[in-house]
Amino acid sequence: METTDFSQPIRQSSKGIIIIFAFNAFSFFKKFFVLFIAFGVSIMRRKSFGGITPTMMLLALLGVLIIILVIAILKYLNFKFHLSKDDFHLATGIINKDNTIIPKSKIQNVYIKQNFLQQIINVVSVKIETAGDKKSEIEISALDKPTALLLKKKLFNKANVENEHAEQIDTIEASEVFFKVTPKRLLLEGISQNHFKSFLLILTFAYGIYSEFKDFLKDLELEKHVEGLVKLDEDTILNLIITNVVIILVVVLFSFLFSIVTTFIINFNLEVVEHQKTIEINKGLFNKVSLSLTPSRIQNLVIKTNRVKQYFNLHSLSVKQAMVNAKQQKNFKIVALEKEQLNHLINKLLINYNNEGEVAKPRPYFIRISVLEMLAFGIVINALSLFLFGIEMLWINVVFVPFAVLYVYFAYKKAYYKISDNFLTIGSGVIDTTTNILEIHKIQEVELKQTLFQQRSDIASLVISTASKSVTIPYVSKLEALSIYNFLLYKVESQDRDWM
Repeated sequence: METTDFSQPIRQSSKGIIIIFAFNAFSFFKKFFVLFIAFGVSIMRRKSFGGITPTMMLLALLGVLIIILVIAILKYLNFKFHLSKDDFHLATGIINKDNTIIPKSKIQNVYIKQNFLQQIINVVSVKIETAGDKKSEIEISALDKPTALLLKKKLFNKANVENEHAEQIDTIEASEVFFKVTPKRLLLEGISQNHFKSFLLILTFAYGIYSEFKDFLKDLELEKHVEGLVKLDEDTILNLIITNVVIILVVVLFSFLFSIVTTFIINFNLEVVEHQKTIEINKGLFNKVSLSLTPSRIQNLVIKTNRVKQYFNLHSLSVKQAMVNAKQQKNFKIVALEKEQLNHLINKLLINYNNEGEVAKPRPYFIRISVLEMLAFGIVINALSLFLFGIEMLWINVVFVPFAVLYVYFAYKKAYYKISDNFLTIGSGVIDTTTNILEIHKIQEVELKQTLFQQRSDIASLVISTASKSVTIPYVSKLEALSIYNFLLYKVESQDRDWM
């Protein structure tokens, strides 16, 4: 079996030139997309713009692409890496040369990605992340998959070379596919998503597109075409209500379909491979990812479900690690798990986890704050409705008031916390039910917060931070908050255990 000698400086695959060129070209056109559209529309109308003809614009575009290609080639030639006994070494730079050294012991995660272009040319990228700053994030854009897997193993391998073959055999024998999602469960996962987020995303996107091309749409005189097809009596409140309801239903339908499609794309062929000490996640359609979860590196576990998901026995498990890039955290999520599968993974990732501890809830002050929040939100909604549409839109309160009441009720019902000797569990949510679990010895900061109004009511909140995220125990009595504060600090300081 052919192997790669990582002890000598090597380059990535020559196909990396294509990847670097495509990424840089995409970034360039993304930045100047609106400018290109404006120039294109102006030139198509007037045949020239400020003396610039279509031919000149095409030549300029070709020149930019050539420059991007030259930069990609130089980046490829100057990108070399190798491994020593304890460190990963990387040399980069075109004019200014950079040499980066990352100790293997500081590596937080190594995972393999494959976007659509990489799938076409049959290469993968390897990303190396530590818990440090952004400079410690390294990505090798183009390696064949066997080389990438070998590099990943060597980066995590602390044993000597003589034991390497034996370790590989043990890992293979101990590996099994614990969970593989079915199309049916992915469909149910998409259907039972919280579509409110998708609704807001589509609404924001549509408004952004309208703002960018508002003048162009006016030139098309769409209003006249619509008036010719649909005759609305603007003086009738019923027609106004029907029109708004139809628009909302269309957007809701799109958000519903958007949730299902994105669920399939992100979690396509999702599988969880269980090794002796780690768990591997593989998933993705256009962007395939393969990553490993090691219990010692995990900072928080986040479990989510809702009423619809519970009916279908669906749960999601997100794993939070000490990483810089928040976007990558989204890949550390396993969806469509059954309750038994969820419990198995929790016990695998959190050693000796138990669900013990007395359940405690925030003080009724929580309800008061939630009511005030919804009241402020209601005032803003009504003010905007009056300003934009007039007094006729006040009917929106028929929907908003029941929504506000339900929001306050479920927010308080789902809020709780539970503390045991080794674990802290915090529940929250309104539509979704969210459970945060963290190991107490991995806590890095405990902060007691109290506003002026909370001081009068003898209420305080606790913000507990790990290397990956912060969680809050909201609105408990001051005495209770101090007791929890002292207990958590005592447990952290008295346990001689590393947070990673």
